Amino acid sequence: MRAYIDEYASFMKNVRRKSKNTVDSYKRDISKYIAYLTRCKITDITKVTSRDVSNFFMSLESEGRATSTVSRTLASLRSFYMFLIYNGVVSSDPTKDYDAPHVEKKPPVILSGREVEMLMRQPSDYDNKGIRDKAMLELLYATGIRVTELISLDISDVNLFMGYIHCSGAKKDRVIPIGNKAVTALGRYIEKVRRHMIKTNDEKALFVNCSGVRLSRQGFWKIVKYYQHKAGITVEITPHTLRHSFAAHLLENGADLNSIKEMMGHADISSTQVYTTVINNKIKDVYLKAHPRA
Repeated sequence: MRAYIDEYASFMKNVRRKSKNTVDSYKRDISKYIAYLTRCKITDITKVTSRDVSNFFMSLESEGRATSTVSRTLASLRSFYMFLIYNGVVSSDPTKDYDAPHVEKKPPVILSGREVEMLMRQPSDYDNKGIRDKAMLELLYATGIRVTELISLDISDVNLFMGYIHCSGAKKDRVIPIGNKAVTALGRYIEKVRRHMIKTNDEKALFVNCSGVRLSRQGFWKIVKYYQHKAGITVEITPHTLRHSFAAHLLENGADLNSIKEMMGHADISSTQVYTTVINNKIKDVYLKAHPRA
C-alpha cells in the first residue's frame, strides 16, 4: 500500500503542481492512515471499509488530536482516494460517509503598529545575521508573502531599482511592490552581507542560513520566535502573523480588497474578506470601550 503514497505524492507535485509543504503534509496524513491499517492487519487498500475509516478517526480523537488536525486528515484521505479511483485502484471512496468535525475558525492574530516596530528593531545592525534577519522581516511585512514564498526567492527575483519582487506561487506568479524600508534593508543585505554568507558563488537563493545554503521554513520560524521574545511581545507570533498584519494594516489605511487579494495571491476574495471582519470588530471594541453611552 505504501507504493501508492509515493505515486500519489508524485501526481500532486508534478501534475497538480502543489507545493512541497502541501505534498509533505498529505504524505504524513496518509502514511499515518496506512500505518493504522497495517496494524489492523489490513494490507489491501481495496478491502478498506467505511467502518475501518471510522475506527481510524476514532483512534485520532482518542489520541487527543485537534479537530483541525482530524479535518485536515480527512481532506488528505479524500484527495488520496480520488487519485486511487481515477487510476482504477479502487471503485469507491470509503471516507465519503464520514462527516468532517466542525472546526471553529479563529480570527487571525494581527500585530499593532507599535508591535511591528518593536519586532523590526530587534535584529542587530552590526553583524551579518542581524542584517539578514532585518531584511527578511521587513520584506515579509512589506509584501505579505507566505513563508514558503519568502525562502523560495532567488536573488534574480529582486529588483531594488524598481522596488519590487517577483514571487512564484503554487498557482500564479505575481509582482509585488516593496516600500522604502524594505528596499533599504534588503539592499544592505544584498550589497554588504549576502556574498559573505553564501557557500558558493553560484548559489541562487536570496536568503541563506549560516551554512551558506537556502534557509528552511523551520529556520525562519525559529528566527521569528527569537525576536518575538527579545521584543517582549506577549501575543504568539508565527511567520504568518506578519502576513496577516500586512493585509489588515493595508485595509486600515484605505487599500481596496481586490488589490490586497492580488498582492497576497488569494484565489478567492472570500479569503481576503476575513480582514474586513477583523477591522470591523476592532472598531466595534473601540466604540464600546470609549463611547459614554455604548
